[in-house]
Amino acid sequence: MTDPSRPVVKLVRGHSKRVRGGHPWVFSNEIEMDAAAKALPRGTLATLTDAGGEKLGAAMFNPHSLIAARFLSRDPTVAIDRDFLAARLHHALALRTLLYPRPFYRLVHAEADGLPGLVIDRYGDTLAVQANAAGMELLLPALIEALELVVQPATIILKNGSSARTLEGIELYDRIVKGTLAGPVELEENGSQFLADLAEGQKTGWFFDQRDNRAQVAALSAGRSVIDLYSYAGGFAVQAMKAGALRAVAVDRSEGALDLATRSAALNAVAIETVKAEAFGEMERLGAAGARFGMVVADPPAFVKSKKELEAGAKGYRKMVRLAAPLVEPGGFLFAASCSHHIDAARFAEEVSHGLMNANRTGRILRASGAAPDHPTHPFLPESAYLKALLLQLD
Repeated sequence: MTDPSRPVVKLVRGHSKRVRGGHPWVFSNEIEMDAAAKALPRGTLATLTDAGGEKLGAAMFNPHSLIAARFLSRDPTVAIDRDFLAARLHHALALRTLLYPRPFYRLVHAEADGLPGLVIDRYGDTLAVQANAAGMELLLPALIEALELVVQPATIILKNGSSARTLEGIELYDRIVKGTLAGPVELEENGSQFLADLAEGQKTGWFFDQRDNRAQVAALSAGRSVIDLYSYAGGFAVQAMKAGALRAVAVDRSEGALDLATRSAALNAVAIETVKAEAFGEMERLGAAGARFGMVVADPPAFVKSKKELEAGAKGYRKMVRLAAPLVEPGGFLFAASCSHHIDAARFAEEVSHGLMNANRTGRILRASGAAPDHPTHPFLPESAYLKALLLQLD
């Protein structure tokens, strides 16, 4: 039996195979968008059926979004409430506790953790929550109750300013729903301490996804000079100095981010240099001056924010590598990354290669990587593996 309070949303005939195979999304052109379906409020909890009426599961439904339905459970009878959400949170927490000894990580990574459209980053007893689907927005009261049961946080801040919410047709806002924020919060990563600004910083305050890549870069930075382009709060620069780098320069156009980087360096008893500048312009200036570094890190914000921006954004990565490669001393290293999910790993690697060619540099790829394991990928959503990174040694 299904929950009688839920409306039924039916798939178009012939469009249930992919869903039956485990895909967590149903697109709008796969739904029978009759008058009743179109009239449902954004985020409605619904029972999905195939064209013949067979029940396929419980989902969040938004008739105004390209991703019209997001599965919460393949059990059409399940109650979607505080206890349901708490069970999913317990499962996510158990995995992170296995992965990391300290409570600083991405606690929930959307579909891969069975909570579509939801991101939660944990900073000890502070949680930054981002609901990127209309259905998850409606579930926030129950989710907050579930978080109280499972995590018992002192502070919860809703960081709901993502452009993904615009696609869902829901408002953008930031709001503290429990506790207070007296300033940046402290976090630990790879044995280093950092400050994250959850009130004014980017996205949910810190980019835990680069954790493993920062450790690899730091290990190769001992005895070398380092430049951390698009540094944000100095994650690469500070860890490189702790690992024995001779010097580290953090470049970002945000004064606030550079201040956090400087303060984080002090927490670790190291010092970094900071430069407030646009990265392309600074790379051009340094290249013209003949500056060289043993490790160059280029980890920019997304250049490709939609499919229509793919070609222009791809050329941006090519230009980035063309400008970064001349800054690498012979035998030194270049770490280049993309967080644009619209550009796949093969295309990113192609643009990196073109950039090296245009810079008249060559070398070898040492490591191709993605996000840390607290950012798992749903097996039927390979496109959600948004982070691509290449570590190269250049001749």
